[in-house]
Amino acid sequence: MTAPLLDCLEIETAPNPTHAVIWLHGLGADANDFAPIVPQVALGLEHATRFVFPNAPMLPVTINGGMVMPAWYDILAMDLVRREDAQGIRASEQAIRALIARENARGVPTSNIVLAGFSQGCAMTLHTGLRLPEKLAGMMGLSGYLPLIDLADAERLTANANTPIFLAHGTFDPVVALPRAEASRAKLKELGCDVRWHTYPMPHAVCPQEIDDIRDFLQEVIA
Repeated sequence: MTAPLLDCLEIETAPNPTHAVIWLHGLGADANDFAPIVPQVALGLEHATRFVFPNAPMLPVTINGGMVMPAWYDILAMDLVRREDAQGIRASEQAIRALIARENARGVPTSNIVLAGFSQGCAMTLHTGLRLPEKLAGMMGLSGYLPLIDLADAERLTANANTPIFLAHGTFDPVVALPRAEASRAKLKELGCDVRWHTYPMPHAVCPQEIDDIRDFLQEVIA
């Protein structure tokens, strides 16, 4: 059964887009979180591109006392590793697949789509991208990690084995500790993925140099 379409904010760089960037926000944020940087990261793109910013479902989050907030899945433990919400992750995977299918229906093939995300959105980008049966143009994972890491070998498909993956992380990140991100990078490289690793002297955030690097990456893969 096809997942219901999420509510989205959309920004098009020009009419009749041939490419798309589906950008997933972090825990507790919303579709507006990264929309303001579109003029910067889209600078110089060769093709008309639709930036799609979906709103995550409203879920109770265990580590926040069960408070209901936008979340791609529940966070059960602060270390992000010992217990993971596999059911929630897989439900959001289906919602993201539905957004990709909608872009396909609007004339944008999966090979012209970049899947991107920050924090939880990064986790969903990496989780979903590895399991897609069709090749993406690229993936961008910001300040996040690869969830269900022990299942990656068994569940990954080969379509995105060579897809460029932009990974960025703050060296002072108190939310997703750098070693967690480094372990994800190591797993992706073990799988043979084309990982572009960047670190910045920042906390759980985005910095100007990172925005410049994102722009360069998008210019490379949306070409």
